[in-house]
Amino acid sequence: MSLPPLTLYLAAPRGFCAGVDRAIRIVEMALEKWGAPVYVRHEIVHNKFVVDGLRAKGAVFVEELDDCPLDRPVIFSAHGVPKAVPAEAARRQMIAVDATCPLVTKVHNEAQRHSENGLQLVMIGHAGHPETVGTMGQLPPGEVLLVETVADVATLRVRDPAKLAFITQTTLSVDDTAEIAAALKDRFPAILAPAHDDICYATTNRQAAVKAISPQIDALLVIGAPNSSNSRRLVEVGKAAGCAYSQLVQRAADIDWRALAGIRSVGITAGASAPEVLVNEVIDAFRARFDTTVELVETAQEHIEFKVPRLLREPA
Repeated sequence: MSLPPLTLYLAAPRGFCAGVDRAIRIVEMALEKWGAPVYVRHEIVHNKFVVDGLRAKGAVFVEELDDCPLDRPVIFSAHGVPKAVPAEAARRQMIAVDATCPLVTKVHNEAQRHSENGLQLVMIGHAGHPETVGTMGQLPPGEVLLVETVADVATLRVRDPAKLAFITQTTLSVDDTAEIAAALKDRFPAILAPAHDDICYATTNRQAAVKAISPQIDALLVIGAPNSSNSRRLVEVGKAAGCAYSQLVQRAADIDWRALAGIRSVGITAGASAPEVLVNEVIDAFRARFDTTVELVETAQEHIEFKVPRLLREPA
């Protein structure tokens, strides 16, 4: 029996960004330098396949610093940590390696600079997300106020409307964030915006690629973890751009094939912490069920690379 025809539109850029690639290399280099086990506070990136692979090599993932022995290295995740965490590691004289994405660190530095200039910060972000917790934890309580929606802006209580600046989580929806930023500027005309967009290049590029393919597909598959902010935003962006049906899947085994019955075209992308091996796995799953044609839709090229910390480049 012949297989039904299907066109896969493969979005590019997709998958690993420079910050995720750097964070994974940091764990691998730490294992090479100090041997197993190496402790990692929180998931190094939000992807089960990646975390399980590093765990198999000797990484131990823990929730808090108290779960780490004093005589083994500890790595802080790519999402960043509150300032109190590395301070406590230093007090305990632990070997600590910071895998915070440099673009998240840029936002931390921005917040610190505004605070030193006497400004209170408003952060556009998701409550409880590790990046938001880490960024808000750069300053004392009350110095960074969180808004998640335009509605939150209306009820925001600030210390002085004339002394405000805003920052954002790096993995948000570009369009949704623009709406919230506009609401902030409307209510607080004196508020300072970031000199450069806080939303990272990888998030922006992946959302742009999804927007490019969404009008011409029957369904969108986003490969990524359910706790990955940038992956969840890709699902939302696809729907907003005209794709009626979107699925977030961790890998091929999670695809709901019944929901895809009768389709003729599918878009595929991957969140910034999803490896390409999982994209290939999904493509192979479609080829097993359909007479598949793959078309690449590339909207940008990425050549950014971040150095690992000097501590890992020095001999043991």
